[in-house]
Amino acid sequence: MKQPEGFSSRNNEHLVCKLNKSIYGLKQASRQWYLKFHEVITSFGFEENIMDQCIYQRISGSKICFLVLYVDDMLIFGTKIDLIYKSKEFLASKFDMKDMGEAKVILGVKIIRNDDGIMLSQEHYVEKLLKKFGHFDVKLVSTLYDANTQLKKNVGDPVAQSEYAQIIGSLLHLMNFSRPDIAYVVCRLSRYTHNLNRDHWTAIVRLMRYLKGTMNYGIMYSGYPSVLEGYNDANWISDSDEIKSTSGYIFTLGVQIAWKSPKQTIIAKSTMESEFVALELGGNEVSS
Repeated sequence: MKQPEGFSSRNNEHLVCKLNKSIYGLKQASRQWYLKFHEVITSFGFEENIMDQCIYQRISGSKICFLVLYVDDMLIFGTKIDLIYKSKEFLASKFDMKDMGEAKVILGVKIIRNDDGIMLSQEHYVEKLLKKFGHFDVKLVSTLYDANTQLKKNVGDPVAQSEYAQIIGSLLHLMNFSRPDIAYVVCRLSRYTHNLNRDHWTAIVRLMRYLKGTMNYGIMYSGYPSVLEGYNDANWISDSDEIKSTSGYIFTLGVQIAWKSPKQTIIAKSTMESEFVALELGGNEVSS
């Protein structure tokens, strides 16, 4: 760090400025902001969620208010509107903030309210993704993957590896946020990011065609049934040059709350053994 031009004195050019307050752009600025916000919000009765430190909750009798923090964007919701108003008034007295009203879009996620509940959709993100990589004006398909496709490791030079990797990264973001239906295909295709051939491109183009027809898909929060359910599955060495199976699970609590489709870490010797490995993965998710 250097002194501003015109403020250095002769023979003291090596000195730096002492900061009495963290400024925007420094490596520790985000940390200092978090510590300041945490101090202020906890003084108002909010408690930090031990599983996700960017979520705070305040319980006042039968009233519950949640606050979700992402850098300097906040989402506030709760069971009673008066507690929400009090929380916003308190924050406005401590920080320079703007009330954007009822949330419709946050962090690229569209919030749709109807009689059945609340739906979270990344329709705008999918549209942007398809246009960016030139797959918006394509024919639609009803399925996202051809089960007869045999994906193999490429033995030659990779085909458009950089663009393929960018698409996979974008799809991973979409899969983790709101589209559990594409988890298996995305995880399968991501295994060939460093060395791919035309077959892998054919599979990913098919996935993009599927996304074009399902842009409005999302996760519906209805609250029913309010019971935890889990589903596990596994396939046993689907490709000729694969020696490890793929696990898959999804858990619901009135809505999809957790999902994953990873390659197994051990070599299963039978279909039954691969199913047990998948069950263990699902059990670990429940216990955590």
